[in-house]
Amino acid sequence: MRDIILLSCKECKNRNYSLTKNKKTQTGKLEIKKYCKFCDKHTLHRETKA
Repeated sequence: MRDIILLSCKECKNRNYSLTKNKKTQTGKLEIKKYCKFCDKHTLHRETKA
């Protein structure tokens, strides 16, 4: 039961990455530091609605 989620940059709000997540084992919102090509630096990315 894996669902596709989108990650958006917290600074510029662009949706940059798509991942799959098991909703049964991870119930909270996913937050990962990843590279944002619009900000041109590593920023915190948070799970958003698809």
